Amino acid sequence: MAAQGWMRLVAEAKSVRGNGKYRIPAYSEFMPAPRLLCKPYGEIVATTFAEDDPWGWPISEYEEAFELRPGLEHLAREILDSLYKLGEGQSTHGISRKKLENNPYWPAELADSAGTLKHERYLVILPLALSRTQDDHGRVRWTLIGGSEQGPARTFWNSFFSQPNRELPEESGLDFFRRILTATNCEPEERVRDLLKCGFRIWPSSGVRMPSWTGPYLWPGKSLGAVRYLLTFEPFAKLPRAARQSYLQGQLHIFPFPGSLLFWGIDGYRQLSRDLPLALQIPLLHAVARRESPGGLRVLQSGWMHEPRTGEETIEHGPVRNTYIRTHRWARTARHEDPLSAMVAREDKLAHVLFSTAPDDLELYGKPMARNVQIWTEGFRLLLDGPRATKANIEQTIEAMATGGLFGYRFLFPAMRVGGHEIYWHRPLVAYLEGNQPAVLHGGPLGYLTAYRTNGLDLSNAVELWPRILDRPAHRAAIRFSQQVEHPRHHADTLRARKILEAAELARARLPFSFARNLVASDMHEKLEPWMESLSPEFLPKALSKVIAKQSPFTGETLTFHRTSRRSFEVDYWRTIAELSATRFINKENADCVRDPITQSRLRHHHRDLEALGDYLLARYQKAAAAIQPNGVMIGSIPFCWQTDFSFDWSGGWLRNQKGETNERDLIVMIPGRDRSRAVIMADHYDTAYMEDVYGNGPRKGARIASAGADDNHSATAALIHAFPVFCELSRAGKLGCDIWLVHLTGEEFPSDCLGARHLCERLVEKNLRMRLASGKWRDLSRVRIQGVYVLDMVAHNNSRAPDVFQISPGEGPTALWLAYQAHLANELWNSCRRKWNRSSSRTGRGRSQRSSDAGTVPSIAEHPELCGQIRLPWEPGSTLFNTDGQIFSDAGIPVVLFMENYDINRIGYHDTHDTMENIDLDYGSALAAIAIEAVARAASQTPMRWGIPRLCRGGSKSSTTAGVIG
Repeated sequence: MAAQGWMRLVAEAKSVRGNGKYRIPAYSEFMPAPRLLCKPYGEIVATTFAEDDPWGWPISEYEEAFELRPGLEHLAREILDSLYKLGEGQSTHGISRKKLENNPYWPAELADSAGTLKHERYLVILPLALSRTQDDHGRVRWTLIGGSEQGPARTFWNSFFSQPNRELPEESGLDFFRRILTATNCEPEERVRDLLKCGFRIWPSSGVRMPSWTGPYLWPGKSLGAVRYLLTFEPFAKLPRAARQSYLQGQLHIFPFPGSLLFWGIDGYRQLSRDLPLALQIPLLHAVARRESPGGLRVLQSGWMHEPRTGEETIEHGPVRNTYIRTHRWARTARHEDPLSAMVAREDKLAHVLFSTAPDDLELYGKPMARNVQIWTEGFRLLLDGPRATKANIEQTIEAMATGGLFGYRFLFPAMRVGGHEIYWHRPLVAYLEGNQPAVLHGGPLGYLTAYRTNGLDLSNAVELWPRILDRPAHRAAIRFSQQVEHPRHHADTLRARKILEAAELARARLPFSFARNLVASDMHEKLEPWMESLSPEFLPKALSKVIAKQSPFTGETLTFHRTSRRSFEVDYWRTIAELSATRFINKENADCVRDPITQSRLRHHHRDLEALGDYLLARYQKAAAAIQPNGVMIGSIPFCWQTDFSFDWSGGWLRNQKGETNERDLIVMIPGRDRSRAVIMADHYDTAYMEDVYGNGPRKGARIASAGADDNHSATAALIHAFPVFCELSRAGKLGCDIWLVHLTGEEFPSDCLGARHLCERLVEKNLRMRLASGKWRDLSRVRIQGVYVLDMVAHNNSRAPDVFQISPGEGPTALWLAYQAHLANELWNSCRRKWNRSSSRTGRGRSQRSSDAGTVPSIAEHPELCGQIRLPWEPGSTLFNTDGQIFSDAGIPVVLFMENYDINRIGYHDTHDTMENIDLDYGSALAAIAIEAVARAASQTPMRWGIPRLCRGGSKSSTTAGVIG
């Protein structure tokens, strides 16, 4: 039997092998779709899809309780306010006069009666198009894409099925209709028990599948007789004359409010849908404002932009929204904050946001956003479909808009994808006015989902799926508890419990006690059992205890600490950071040298040093290899050209790429293991960022000068350099189960924006990776499977507000969690061994050394610190995976973990003139580097446990029950 439902989506996921089939644009230029369930590299990342329910799409209780329901309530407030004003004959936001012209849902007879319909309850059953999108903080969130392109009737009636041709029980549908009548104060509960007797009828919609039990309630369209309530999604103008007159006279209630469906009756968008298949989603968006704040639904900006031209102009479309607030690092907002409310959030002219490449418009962190927008003319002719646009499309749109006029637009961060399908949830918003306040009728129809092929978007050939709100008693109890209490501590309890439960679910195993401990916040360190015992009985102590294994302290053997715990390692680590950051390598940004006069006047020399820095790193590895003479080591680079959708002529680095005078390159060092078909990557980025305090943030901008980069990111580069001889020793001893690749990525910082990671992931997914050796020969690496990636980014600045903490931040998927577990074990082993090491005569009683601002002065020897590596899951506010190369690997489906200090975006020493040795904590940084080296060695010495892989992809059980302690 052919695969069905979501299994079909996985089965039809097309291979992206081959040149150019998996291009990853810069995320600042184009924020792509979140890829769910099946990633491009082949990693299966979902654990909640049931093999025995191919038509079910799981929705967690957390999403429903904390994201979807609050979001629907927010939408109801905005939309009902507009519809109430429309019904009362007042002008209203988002519903321009043009939307009402020739609209069969708001004909003249209905418009003429506005303000006289005293019996109208303004009940809406609005079919929303929802999907999950990814924002520039790496948050994958439920988003209002617009109204459903499937239309009101199909969305509603499909809600009463659970899969094709399988209806939900009749009573569930009838109960919903009873709730409508009682909630809107039309009927008391005792009268609605018999819906026929109380006058409830349904006017059917042609071409729409309806459940069989609706038969007795269908109104034939003749005499109204005892009909008092008519449910219909037909345009008001097409209803029988008797029904229209009865409604206008206040004798008949029509559900939903006829005017609420006007968004599907606008001629212009029907015309636009011929070129833009999802255009019918757009009109509803105009009635709501952009929303980016966490919690609730994300809403993307839409409207009309006006580019003035000569002569008198009449603006008949609306709403006109000519500005846009960019969200990027200038705002300094954390992941749990609203970027639109930031103090430095700045509204820019929309046309500049979309198309301008002028340096002063972009500042340090901006990029044109044209590929995340769709644009059409006042006559509804498509100009630009951003997600599918080419460079030529963009240039043509710029030319068309230069003549001026009115242009419709909507920002579009693409919908979630599985393989080659994009997926939308068509969910009815059921709401009404209770007095003057909007009320949402929760627990109503959940709609259904459609999966369209991204190539062509044929709406008539969709794979249909149905939502399943996951029924997990433990999670349900956590939600109920959090909703009943107000104290912030209890909400933190819910968050901690969620982390432990989800990690156990992903691993499909009981979590070791220490691993569960480090999943919760730092104030819970070493206090997990007392915390669980302190929870009230209705919370989750029993559920948590079932997924946490009692475990004695970890006492495994170390693979690398005999080398990295030495004083010589610390001294060499310090001197390497100093050599990279405080000597001849100055212009280390990929865009160097920027060609504006202010920058040129501040440069110490006028050439880019990335080439020299890369040559130095390769030569250093060659020298080290010559000294230890390892077998099978290969050292080389992965060169490529910097490609963009726009021209950045002010960037010397970009311009030289286009002229063929230079190229970008990742550096790669391969240490052989027993299985040459697999590899574990240890990566950093060797470019540095522009300094914000030199550039400034006022009306007169300064120079773009690269930082010294001691912490960001030479602290990581030094860790890779000194990991090399350690891994070579393991290789000679036959202790590496697979290869280890040391990869120095280029172009992580703006404006190159994870350039090296994107190129490497493209080559890995397309299976066409090659490296160039020093001899000029090429080595084919296309058959090597990457077992996991450890990205190191900023690992030597110890946060003074929460010292000795670092993050172990995995990407999506069970293998990434397994990699995090290896990092956790390395951390546990370090903390266990340090007690013995600190009893040596050279360290005992030394305490902590002091930082040194002099690059040539190595801080004095000190005791090895105890570090707390907090495991931060991808959705956590404290995970900064999104702000690094790690996000690129995770999105591609390559298992990844980020090693990073306890990141503080507001500290001195980040992207400024103080990213020098004065901000390096040697004790902390060398210890973190040692832990990272041990984690890589552990991951490369064994094969990952494939936690949670569904049986359709590889062997395993359908059951999600635990199967033992992970490890």
